[in-house]
Amino acid sequence: MTVTTDIRVLLVDDQALLRGTFRLLLDAAPGIEVIAEAGTGVAALAALAENGADVVLMDIRMPEMDGIEATRRITGDPAHDQVKILVLTTFEDDDLILAALRAGASGFLGKGVTPHHLIEAIRTVAEGDQLLSPAATRALVQRLIDQPDQVAAAPVTHPGLDRLTDREREMVRWVATGLSNEQIAERLVISPATVKTHVNRAMAKTHSRDRAQLVVLAYEIGLAAPGHDPGR
Repeated sequence: MTVTTDIRVLLVDDQALLRGTFRLLLDAAPGIEVIAEAGTGVAALAALAENGADVVLMDIRMPEMDGIEATRRITGDPAHDQVKILVLTTFEDDDLILAALRAGASGFLGKGVTPHHLIEAIRTVAEGDQLLSPAATRALVQRLIDQPDQVAAAPVTHPGLDRLTDREREMVRWVATGLSNEQIAERLVISPATVKTHVNRAMAKTHSRDRAQLVVLAYEIGLAAPGHDPGR
């Protein structure tokens, strides 16, 4: 008999009504269990320490400690290195999106998200698959292009950068363009599985939690530049 483990979710939002709505929805979804709620960033850290979680649905604007700082503390704690954080925000607020990415968030949801997309996003994040859609990646890339001052000056080196093979560096550059694995594979005339393997190895070597982190890193360390096509 196959035993399945529920995805354990921590709900973090300062609006009790919204938390209650999400709880009702998620508790009714097969394979998902809401294990705790929190109304502030400080409460979120305490709830995570006490209960653990696979995925944290994290609001940004909260009293005591905002979601970005809470995300930074969670992702910076080795005890929570397997925890994925899905930020609740609006896609129009690019400054917050970029800040949350740098803090270690794995993806984003608008608070007007449909029930189906909310459930699928949680499952996608929990599985560690494509954590930032190609469309969202392209939006992030466009943000970096439009406001390059948001990108920190490229450091001379980065932990793990020297361990990247030439092929892995190439894949990082392609990922930074916002293309999906399938699109990159088509450009390079290789299989999507090969692309995914190289991308996953690059994430592991650079300690990037997911694809979104790899995109930001590519710009910050100078592997990618606004408007640059790796194929040229």
